[in-house]
Amino acid sequence: MAVETDPVKIMKQEVGKTAASRVSSGAIVGLGTGSTTAYAIESLGNRLQSGDLKDIVGVPTSFQAEVLAKQYGIPLTTLDAIDRIDVAIDGADEVDPQKNLIKGGGAAHTREKVVDSLAAEFIVVVDSGKLVDRLGSTFLLPVEVIPMAVTPVMRAIEKLGGKPELRMGIKKAGPVVTDQGNLVIDVKFEAIDNPVELEKTLNNLPGVLENGLFVGVANTILVGEIKDGKPTVREIA
Repeated sequence: MAVETDPVKIMKQEVGKTAASRVSSGAIVGLGTGSTTAYAIESLGNRLQSGDLKDIVGVPTSFQAEVLAKQYGIPLTTLDAIDRIDVAIDGADEVDPQKNLIKGGGAAHTREKVVDSLAAEFIVVVDSGKLVDRLGSTFLLPVEVIPMAVTPVMRAIEKLGGKPELRMGIKKAGPVVTDQGNLVIDVKFEAIDNPVELEKTLNNLPGVLENGLFVGVANTILVGEIKDGKPTVREIA
């Protein structure tokens, strides 16, 4: 097995490991989506294999998370079969000083919001580049829409002051399709001054399933940084 030398990847691994270390035996764990969260899932699998962790089950937020969990030997369950989620580990595309998030770069934000919001503790794993003073500064806001409603929803978003664009696939002809079979509109707002109200307003548009604003959901932010060429992890509680 090759030893990882890329400091950014090492830093993501360390953040993922730190998050996985917060999980106790017997826990029901929300398994998020994305590159940093993938390392947390791998670390959970390693802890199970070594016997350091026992009797956990995972609730995946995406097909990617499901595949990784199976690969690393983490038993899976569904929301129909459980009455709680003890901890969820997931990434974010932006984190503001109030621990509000923009998520959805991987088009999994609808299932992520369901799982992360149900968790007694939601741990966010990011690198320092994801920290912003105000949401919408560096990342477009994803909105999941049922296919028939794309055009009217885009018109409604324009009236709200947003600049909507249908997300297109990479190495795929046509738009990105979510795990629910819907489409994603990425929206640029000049300023998101009130994330609470914008989240509600967007979700009230007919045809919108969910948007990528996660307001008041995160408990702990684990931030990976490179200092003096070495990966470090700091916590924002």
